Amino acid sequence: MDAFKVFLAQPRGFCAGVDRAIEIVERALQLYGAPIYVRHEIVHNRHVVEYLRGEGAVFVEELEEVPTGAVVIFSAHGVSRAVMEDAELRGLRSIDATCPLVTKVHREADRVAKKGSRIVLIGHAGHPEVEGTLGQVPDGSMTLVETLEDVEVLEFEAGYDLSYVTQTTLSLDDTADIVAALRAKFPQITGPAQEDICYATQNRQNAVKQLSDVCEVILVLGAPNSSNSNRLVEVAIGAGCTSYLLQSAEDLDPAWLEGATAVGVTAGASAPEVLVQELVEALRGLGATGVDTLVLTEERVQFSLPNDLAR
Repeated sequence: MDAFKVFLAQPRGFCAGVDRAIEIVERALQLYGAPIYVRHEIVHNRHVVEYLRGEGAVFVEELEEVPTGAVVIFSAHGVSRAVMEDAELRGLRSIDATCPLVTKVHREADRVAKKGSRIVLIGHAGHPEVEGTLGQVPDGSMTLVETLEDVEVLEFEAGYDLSYVTQTTLSLDDTADIVAALRAKFPQITGPAQEDICYATQNRQNAVKQLSDVCEVILVLGAPNSSNSNRLVEVAIGAGCTSYLLQSAEDLDPAWLEGATAVGVTAGASAPEVLVQELVEALRGLGATGVDTLVLTEERVQFSLPNDLAR
């Protein structure tokens, strides 16, 4: 294999919401002891989940799996009001690890729904964040759209009070066409301010675009069920690069690198930095002659812990 250079994207990997969610589980284990139950994967990464499982966290899909009186943590993706109410009725001690940016979307949806407006949610059906957001308002108040075709079949009376919100793991670029179609069809529709869009999603996608200027192949560390990680692969391919999603260095196929003189590496928002460093070492073993970091921006965002877990 010919020699090649490695370029790391910056920013990459953990965002502030993921850092906060993991710290919440760690802090709860310190305060209350094992087992601590977590509804759904705290973040979409098997390495993070296995680490926390080793510390005493028990991951469940439904609240009925949690013993009465136990401590349960809601994942960073957020949950519906019905799940929160069920936890209270069952006497569970619940701790909310929902990313504050997701919570902001929930509050906006609640505010708009209370005004009697209809809401259009731009997102992926079945994603935990989308299910949680849909569950913030009464049935019929929110409609999910995934594609331009979904917008075409929407029917609202002229002048009807409309708003839209988006899944936070979608960037401005991801939603631009759908937002434009909504505005064209429903000129009265209102949406969130640009600063309400998840900074981490946009930054990581922009960093991949920067990698694409110098790399032929871009490797993305992340889970197959991670929305933002899959989108990084799509962004890289859209920018003209060959790109692959892998969960760890063990998934690396040397054939992917054939003929490449520059290989880019990045990681989804729930992938730990240790996986990046392991991948870099594997690339060195395959002939990488140097490693440079392409810095797009420095992220300094931090989110506080829930009051009952604050130090």
